[in-house]
Amino acid sequence: MVSRGDGARQRMLEAALAVLDESGLAGFTMEAVARRAGASKATLYRRWPSTGALLVDAMDATYRPFPTPDTGSVSKDVTEILTAFVALLERTPFPRLLAAFIDAAERDPALSGIHQDLTKRRREPMLAVLERGRDRGELPPDTDPELTTDLLTSPFFYRHFVAHRPIPRRMVSDVVARVLFPKT
Repeated sequence: MVSRGDGARQRMLEAALAVLDESGLAGFTMEAVARRAGASKATLYRRWPSTGALLVDAMDATYRPFPTPDTGSVSKDVTEILTAFVALLERTPFPRLLAAFIDAAERDPALSGIHQDLTKRRREPMLAVLERGRDRGELPPDTDPELTTDLLTSPFFYRHFVAHRPIPRRMVSDVVARVLFPKT
């Protein structure tokens, strides 16, 4: 059962993301969020001391890290994570929200540290899958999970955020094959 307080908090978090999505960072104010949520600014300030804190909480509560799969195959596990990531990029407002969040983190040192923490937590499932694959001998012993995570996810970020091109259906399997099992 959801408490009345939890329901109000969720309504405010959803309102925050809606305001950010519709108005961007420039229009992301406590007043706009309060109006959208049907709450007072004082109610928001009781829970969040700043728009930055509200933004972080809204992003963190709505876009949780992906589960860490364990199918017994590093290739299948990585494919599962990347497929979920592509769906997030293509079927949710997450990309627009992330862009605004990154912009805010560039301007606010406190948000920058929080952004780094959120990013670290969202990388953990992929890192765990790659470490497990390395430990099982599916990947070379010198595999660097941090670098490999960058190599696996960067093509999707680039394609979506920089090139503004659709992500082809085979791109996940192609990236997994070329990064995890390059032909020499």
